Amino acid sequence: MLEKFFKLKENKTDVKTEVLAGLTTFMTMAYILAVNPNILSASGMNASAVLAATALASFLGCIMMALFANYPFALAPGMGLNAYFAFSVCIGMNVDWRIALAAVFVEGLVFIVLSLTNVREAIFNAIPLTLKYAVSAGIGLFIAFIGLQGANLVVADASTLVTYQHFKSDFNSVGIGAILALIGIIITAVLLIKKVKGAILFGIIATYVLGLLCEVTGLYVPNAGLGMYSLYPDFSNWFVLGSLPETFGQLFKADFSSIRVVDFIVVVFAFLFVDIFDTLGTLMGVASKADMLDKDGKLPRIKGALMADAVATSAGAILGTSTTTTFVESASGVSEGGRTGLTSTVTGVLFLISGIFLAPLFMAIPSFATAPALIIVGCMMISSVLKIDFSDYSEGIPAFLAIAAMPLMYSISEGIAIGFISYVLINLITGKAKEKKISPLMYVLAVLFVCKYIFL
Repeated sequence: MLEKFFKLKENKTDVKTEVLAGLTTFMTMAYILAVNPNILSASGMNASAVLAATALASFLGCIMMALFANYPFALAPGMGLNAYFAFSVCIGMNVDWRIALAAVFVEGLVFIVLSLTNVREAIFNAIPLTLKYAVSAGIGLFIAFIGLQGANLVVADASTLVTYQHFKSDFNSVGIGAILALIGIIITAVLLIKKVKGAILFGIIATYVLGLLCEVTGLYVPNAGLGMYSLYPDFSNWFVLGSLPETFGQLFKADFSSIRVVDFIVVVFAFLFVDIFDTLGTLMGVASKADMLDKDGKLPRIKGALMADAVATSAGAILGTSTTTTFVESASGVSEGGRTGLTSTVTGVLFLISGIFLAPLFMAIPSFATAPALIIVGCMMISSVLKIDFSDYSEGIPAFLAIAAMPLMYSISEGIAIGFISYVLINLITGKAKEKKISPLMYVLAVLFVCKYIFL
């Protein structure tokens, strides 16, 4: 049955290889079960419900990838997009999380339409490569900044806005947490360098275990007033699905009177923009690693893969999580020989089982233990900056402005807007617009972003 459905022999693989590949992919992605509730709860969402939604959305996304495209790509709520959801939209723009979920849902619907045509690829091709790299790098820097704050390694300062943690202050709670986060970064880095599968997940677990030991010995003392809670898991309320109604379908109860139509469209577009690059870039990168691209460099059945991503996004929004997208960590399973949807199916099932039955463990993991994952993922994403030609100022300056704006303005969408506007203006004024072959879409987007700053 598995042979017939997944065409294992045709793809030169077998059940054992696919199962091991699925397990490997899950190990490299499982950190999202700890990180996503941590991030989205900052918007006011119930963390237990978010964990349940994360597990279910990941399961559905992986299964749909197997059904629609028979590819070994795994899906889960995406890093960067969850940070944008919580910190840029909900906190930065003071938008209710129900409205933000509605924006994610609409984004998914738009993607479903675009996935049935070639529009999604056309949009992707219209954006200059420099800005694609800049967006990825900027999001990486933004995520790392959030991680540094979550670990209390970077704290607020009245004169310089931000500064480093002074460890003598509240040492047995905030201070110890910050030190453990630093240790976690080193552990994760060493594991990655040693090419240990699941390095990010193991880094989180190691930091958490060290925290437990500190609490047992009295070195770490919970202080609810400072947001530092006990690290002991509470298995008395292990059934997180019971919390799902806190987020399930809540987008349909959103009060849209609190947000202007134009603002809502901007939020949807930002989700749309980031997800376009994230998904297509991941698909192409992982497919290239697995030699799945055809002689023209195109990915067969890409519409099915894009459709799985789009449907999973809308389904995830209904469940109660930010944009569900294809994970670059899928490359780990591919490197183990995964070539079909059986790999993604195994990954999805493991997400479902872990998210439900191990929920109390994931819920007990503090922000200082997930911070190393955010910082390391940020490092991975910012590596795209190496592909930007900074010797060409007409390329380098807009890219730099986009990258710098995201963490400094605490907004991914502001970085995108500034990058687009500066790219078009600089090349237009210097007479390089024709040489760069700037697409009409870029002019339209730049004008829209300028109008945003003038009228909003």
